[in-house]
Amino acid sequence: MAMYKILAINLGSTSTKIAYYEDDKRIIANTIDHPTRDLKRFQGIFDQLEYRMTAIEAFMDCNGISKGELAAIVSRGGNTEPVEGGIYRINEAMLKQQASQIYGSHPANLGSKIAYDMCKDIEAIPLIVDPPVIDEFHPVARLSGHPLIPRLSSFHALSHKATARKYAKENGLKYEEINLIVGHLGGGISVAAHRRGRAIDVNDALDGDGPFSTNRTGSLPVGQLVDICFSGEYTYDDVKTMLQGEGGLIAYLGTSDVREVEKMAKTDDKAALCLDAMIYQICKEIGAMASVLKGDVDAILLTGGIAHSKYVIDSIEESCSFIAPIAVYPGENEMESLAGGALRGLRGEENIKDFIPTK
Repeated sequence: MAMYKILAINLGSTSTKIAYYEDDKRIIANTIDHPTRDLKRFQGIFDQLEYRMTAIEAFMDCNGISKGELAAIVSRGGNTEPVEGGIYRINEAMLKQQASQIYGSHPANLGSKIAYDMCKDIEAIPLIVDPPVIDEFHPVARLSGHPLIPRLSSFHALSHKATARKYAKENGLKYEEINLIVGHLGGGISVAAHRRGRAIDVNDALDGDGPFSTNRTGSLPVGQLVDICFSGEYTYDDVKTMLQGEGGLIAYLGTSDVREVEKMAKTDDKAALCLDAMIYQICKEIGAMASVLKGDVDAILLTGGIAHSKYVIDSIEESCSFIAPIAVYPGENEMESLAGGALRGLRGEENIKDFIPTK
């Protein structure tokens, strides 16, 4: 079997993660931090194209990675209209939607452009894997209670799908033939019901739905939120920041570090209460997704940075192990997930899809 050389890139607000793989073996990886003083020179994320690409190419040159020998360059997926899960070839239609930023603004939009441009004069395929805009909702999951406010599928799709496939492979199963509840526990917390390879329901971890997390509020009592919005004390940006960035544990305790909160909780009753409340809401969401799957759950999978916490995991197991066995995969694993998806596509184990816009 031929060996495939894969470059994975993951653009964040102030960093660029890069990893080089030969098949499923990671050869080298690095995170390039971009100083704020450098980024202030650019008006928007797409103005950083040359700056970010230069950093990636310098990494390749420094580590003797030949662009011409690559089989694929895979980027974390950006924001487009909703799509089904899978591996997608980056094309002009995808780039056009991401550049419009109609569907959201994120540095990953630029990542797709970089991967596409780097592949122009070589045989490598530019790819994304399980982008955050995956929408596999069951029709009844879309209704919120008012037609002006539909429920949206917005979650840690890459993490969810990769963790589910990893569990299935380890247990001699197929992701497309089992039912799972997957929880990504990080800066945002998303809990999804995966029925036979499709995420049929999930809380919107970004925009105020589900459990509160380290810095996001999750679901709030709607009436009280409306009162705050029209109190005259807060601007639109104030409220959005309250929901995303300054909610959750950081609002209650002034820190978003679960490790620090655990230390505080040993002597601080308020810290202990807040940590337990977050765990309580996670368990409620897992229970809700069990009902979505009508109790037919093969396993509960927990991943993300908070999954490193023994206290959090033990507490969830105490409340939820009656539903199904629990397996834990701590950490982000994004680069491994990107490279693994690209490899499946290159080997023909999973179809590489074309992005076809509907709008």
